[in-house]
Amino acid sequence: MGFWNTLRIGASALASQRLRLDIISNNIANAETTKTSSGGPYQRQDVVFRPEGERTFLPYLMRMIQHPLGAGSRLVTSQPAGVKVAKIITDQEPGPVVYDPTHPDADENGNVQYPNVNLVVEMTNMISATRSYEANLSMIAAAKRMAQKALEIGR
Repeated sequence: MGFWNTLRIGASALASQRLRLDIISNNIANAETTKTSSGGPYQRQDVVFRPEGERTFLPYLMRMIQHPLGAGSRLVTSQPAGVKVAKIITDQEPGPVVYDPTHPDADENGNVQYPNVNLVVEMTNMISATRSYEANLSMIAAAKRMAQKALEIGR
């Protein structure tokens, strides 16, 4: 894998983790939002990642049928190409219901449906995303140092 591929993979991971952090921040900001434009309480969102350049299982299966013991029967069918956000999903689990008849969004029984955002979960996800972001920054910095050393050796 070359220098530019390493940078491309690192950049895709940084962009994906940045979007994940944005989604987590949005969840935290709406932890008390009991009424959205759609009418109900805010529903937390999460990010689903998938590898870029991912290939299906079919080419691997076809090679195994054609060459059961031959070369090219590896499970890895493509070079790593980074990560991307496949989709942003909405958690459909209902949030807690709290009795508060003075709340403007209370129903006829005085109950208020709150968002399904758990701040402990969101903060844990934020720490995980931040650490992943930092790890990818370190990988890019290491690739840069290796390229600089290679240029120094070539002089």
